[in-house]
Amino acid sequence: MPESFSDAAIPQDLIEVGRVASAHGIRGWLNIQPHSPQAQALQNAPVWWLKAPNSPLESGAFSRPAQWQVQTFRQQGGHCVVQLLGLANRTAAEQLRGYTVWVPRAAFPDAQADEYYWIDLIGCDFYAQSDSGESVLMGQVDQIFDNSAHAVLQVACGAYDDAGDFQPAHDARGRLRHVLVPFVAAHVQQVDLPNRKLISNWPLDF
Repeated sequence: MPESFSDAAIPQDLIEVGRVASAHGIRGWLNIQPHSPQAQALQNAPVWWLKAPNSPLESGAFSRPAQWQVQTFRQQGGHCVVQLLGLANRTAAEQLRGYTVWVPRAAFPDAQADEYYWIDLIGCDFYAQSDSGESVLMGQVDQIFDNSAHAVLQVACGAYDDAGDFQPAHDARGRLRHVLVPFVAAHVQQVDLPNRKLISNWPLDF
């Protein structure tokens, strides 16, 4: 397996954007499963970082070489096939199966007007509308799905405590409470990324 190395050189803004699903062909190509349909970050980043599965960033469990230069990139439906410099055969490619793909956030291309990267929405406070028409904190976005028609926000219900820490809400069985909200202009009326807020007209008591 690829060796690990010291994490001293790891960029501080790395974002996980996909996973090595399998080897592709006999010449060292990889089949990549992106984490979202927005594969521009994968396609535009000239260098990728590959990290061993189930290893925290702090462990330094990245492959060697630490950085892989992308030579060829092709998107095929919901996945991508790539050729990385120095990965010359199927045996070497198979050793990277399950590794996650990371790129620096600074390498992401600028989003177009009214377009947002999912990674930027996760962790944002989500405000719903009360019966009186006020915007009230419902919770935080903790995941985003795609249902082929549009993105769907998964909002973890909860509130901030006196120390300013977000405390998720639980149901009677002790399970985290979640609400699914279509990420469409008809419901999410304001995206305030600098302040990490999403303002919507979604019913607070939905």
